[in-house]
Amino acid sequence: MNRKAACARDLLIGGLVALAAPAAVALAQESSSASVARELTALLDKGKVDAIAAKEATEKDRYVAALYYPGQLLVIEGRYPVPVLLDEKLARKENREVYLDLTGASLPESRTFIIDLGANGLQPRREENQPYDSCETKAKRVQFDGNWKMQGMTEAEYMSAFAEADQAYAKMLTALLAQAKK
Repeated sequence: MNRKAACARDLLIGGLVALAAPAAVALAQESSSASVARELTALLDKGKVDAIAAKEATEKDRYVAALYYPGQLLVIEGRYPVPVLLDEKLARKENREVYLDLTGASLPESRTFIIDLGANGLQPRREENQPYDSCETKAKRVQFDGNWKMQGMTEAEYMSAFAEADQAYAKMLTALLAQAKK
């Protein structure tokens, strides 16, 4: 191989490594929702609580609620058309009822539903023989199983969807954690 071809090969390999590095680093880092999920589930375990709900601090008609089973968190957030009804249920600590109301009657365009199988924060890929997390917003569902091609996405689109869902989930869990600490 001549010197020019070797140089071109080395540049190509270097470029491929540079492109792959950010994705590898992103996957190696812990998700932003992981530590909040651990803290919340520890409090729920300690209090023997299987449902929690809170009102979002920034919007008067937005709520978040979760059902917790050992090893999984089902979390929903959305705007509710009659806030006074959920406010009354929150005051009575009817958290499971708030969760059910949000799943059935929250405004669909405002709803975010997270399934965290593992109750360990969102993970971008599933481990072998393990369940995967998912996020549903505005009637679009993304499965974080690492198989972006089957979902009609590029890897960059998939990782962007993951980052967005993880950030939203961390915010939802933070509101629930604040409520659990009261």
